[in-house]
Amino acid sequence: MGQFLLDNIALVALFLASGALLVWPDLSLFSGGAQSVGTTDATRLMNQPGSLVLDVREDAEYAAGHLPRARHIPLAQLSSRLDEIAKFKEKPVIVTCRSGARSGSACRALRKAGFTQVFNLKGGIGAWSQANLPVER
Repeated sequence: MGQFLLDNIALVALFLASGALLVWPDLSLFSGGAQSVGTTDATRLMNQPGSLVLDVREDAEYAAGHLPRARHIPLAQLSSRLDEIAKFKEKPVIVTCRSGARSGSACRALRKAGFTQVFNLKGGIGAWSQANLPVER
């Protein structure tokens, strides 16, 4: 067994790395991340009174199209502009970006700042558009 592992170290490393990537989304919840939601759950959350859709993309990306009623705060400015959205600390906050990576970082920052109901739109605006849901310009 030990000789097999040594002879196939690249395959073993690939196996371990792929396993880690499979469990990463679940582990991120324990490290202060947010729950990922698909477009259907995001729509349901958006329809709750007092919810917030937060778009953390850059200005040009936001101008090209965004979710209905989305508030725009680029990720780089989020920590300095938290007071603008402080009233949503106990309300559902759906965070979106282009693909879901930047919104994941934003979700961690929001959770750290005391926001209790933070949701990351899985697939970002790309998944939203692919589901043929409305986009505002």
